Amino acid sequence: MLIKESHADVQTTANGTETSMRIFLFHPTIPGYPNARFPGVVLFSEIYQVTGPVARFARQIAGQGYIVAAPSSYHDFIGPEPLAYDVPGTDKGNDLKVAKTLESYDEDSYKTVDYLLTLPTCTGRIGTTGMCLGGHLALRASLYPRITACVAYFATDVHSRTLGPNSGANTSADAPAGSAHTLDKLSEIRGEVAMIFGLKDTHVPDAGRDLIRAKLRAAGAVFSFYEFAWAQHAFIRDELSKGRYDPAITKACFEVLLELFGRVLNTELGDRDGTVHKVEHVC
Repeated sequence: MLIKESHADVQTTANGTETSMRIFLFHPTIPGYPNARFPGVVLFSEIYQVTGPVARFARQIAGQGYIVAAPSSYHDFIGPEPLAYDVPGTDKGNDLKVAKTLESYDEDSYKTVDYLLTLPTCTGRIGTTGMCLGGHLALRASLYPRITACVAYFATDVHSRTLGPNSGANTSADAPAGSAHTLDKLSEIRGEVAMIFGLKDTHVPDAGRDLIRAKLRAAGAVFSFYEFAWAQHAFIRDELSKGRYDPAITKACFEVLLELFGRVLNTELGDRDGTVHKVEHVC
């Protein structure tokens, strides 16, 4: 499927100051069918904003028949240009990640979804995905009722509640009083989620993954949980991955994404009835 690339600038006000957020758009096209309609996918980037690897990931998804919208997360502080995959770029990305408020992250999600819904070529069904910081934001965006499918790659800072200013590390199972952290709001998810991690990921260790899985189960979420034995952090980044890029596992994970998005976003399922289906124990 062919792809048309463009961008749109939308206004945000979460921090009390109006700023412009750039949304990079990757739109599938079918020659001869100008009125073709497609589901939308919000793609959240890692801490470097929309880099080459993120754009290539967006093109792969768009080529399967999804309108992909990738917002620039740090519009509160800098322009839409990507940060470099070097020490200064990494340090800046990590600093901005915690300086940005949860309210601003949430507004970005809603604004991006709302933008997709304005497109006459969008069916109105919306999914999310992302890597690292973007994996966390994809999961958090699933708290929005409009999101019905999420594929989150190695979502950082979920288990430790360390996204946003003055958050501090808290890896206990018990939620702090009045917590707005993603880990403590999973019961609000109404769609289906696929979580993807590498067992060699030092950013989300064993205990962190176990906590996320337990919280999802306790919340009654519909989810799948994938852990790949030899995968490290950022294993789908095909550029400057510090030796961690694994094309074979990346391909397997993309099939997970296509299965979930294809089943949930391309099919008219209707409302989930909440019935618990007993599986017969047979050989």
